[in-house]
Amino acid sequence: MAEDAAPNTKRMSMIVTKGTLDWAYPPFILATTAAAMGLEVSMFFTFYGLTLLKKKLDLGISTLGNPAMKMPMMGMHMAMPNLVSAMPGADAMATAMMKNLIKKKGVASIEELRETALAADVKMIACQMTMDLFEYTLDDLIDGPELGGAATYIETAVKSDINLFI
Repeated sequence: MAEDAAPNTKRMSMIVTKGTLDWAYPPFILATTAAAMGLEVSMFFTFYGLTLLKKKLDLGISTLGNPAMKMPMMGMHMAMPNLVSAMPGADAMATAMMKNLIKKKGVASIEELRETALAADVKMIACQMTMDLFEYTLDDLIDGPELGGAATYIETAVKSDINLFI
């Protein structure tokens, strides 16, 4: 977010805390949409959300604790009972199903959405404390994000019209 932005420019900031495939879509879709609508957008990646900035993504999903997860199968929407997640390979199966559905429906990949966000000048901030905690280096991340901490996010948030926690 440019400090020399016009005073009437709308701004949106978000904290991204989740790093699974299903939780990766909302922040990137919202960020790219807001940027396309002319908002200045800042994304602060912390804890497990920081993994969304890694060069190589290996995102999965879990059926555990996700009662809303109903996949279209055999002409209906089938829920995955929590007991299924105790079975070996259940998360891999659910991830494969979701990836196939994403591809079949022509939904952009997280890598594509991330590239679109960078091309739209979405400011991405990697949490320094999380980098230290999980022993990541800048070499682990894609080009583009800057390092910052809670104060960096708060400085951005107080200037934003919209603040989201995802």
